Amino acid sequence: MASDFEARDDGTTAGPSPYPVDEIAAAWQRERPGTPVSSIGIVTPIWRLAKLLGDDRRRVLHRAGVDIATLDLLSVLRRSGSPYTLSTRELSRRSMVTAGAVSQRVARAEREGLVTRRPGEGRPRSVLVELTPAGHDLVESTVDQVLVREAELLQALDPEQQEQLAGLLRILFQDVQRRLGDDRITQVGAD
Repeated sequence: MASDFEARDDGTTAGPSPYPVDEIAAAWQRERPGTPVSSIGIVTPIWRLAKLLGDDRRRVLHRAGVDIATLDLLSVLRRSGSPYTLSTRELSRRSMVTAGAVSQRVARAEREGLVTRRPGEGRPRSVLVELTPAGHDLVESTVDQVLVREAELLQALDPEQQEQLAGLLRILFQDVQRRLGDDRITQVGAD
C-alpha cells in the first residue's frame, strides 16, 4: 500500500496527508498502469473510518467500564423488548457472531451479574439468556454515551446527507455480503 505521505514537486515528502486516498490511487496507477483503482476511493475510506470509529467506541466504552462484546450482548437483549430474554441461537443470529462467541460473551456477562441463563423449553440443549437489572442499568447508561458520541462524529453531514449515505451503505453492504456469502460480522480486520 502506498505511503500516507504526500510527494512534493521537489521529490521530498510532506507530513501525512489528511486524506491520502487520491495519492494512493495515483501511485498505483503510476506504478501499475491499467490496474483498477476505483475501489480505493470507497474501500480505503470505509476501512479507515471503521478503524477510527471502532477505536473511538472502544475508548467511550472503556470510560464506561464495559467492553464492545458485552455491550453488544446487552444491547441485543435490551432491544428485544420485555422480558429481555432470548435463546443463545437467537443471540447468535442477531449479534451476527458464532455460537461459540455468544457462549463466551454470555459466560462473561453472567459472571459479572449482567445476565442469567436457564434451560429453554421444547428444545434439548436450548438455553435462554435474560438481562438482569444490573445489565439493564449498564446498557441504559452506556447506549446514550455511545450514540451521542457517534452522532457528534457525523455532524459534518446534514440529516439528508446522513440518510443518503445510510441508504447507499445498506445497498453496498447487502450486495457485498451476498457476493461473499458471509452473513457474519466481526471486528475490522479480524478473521
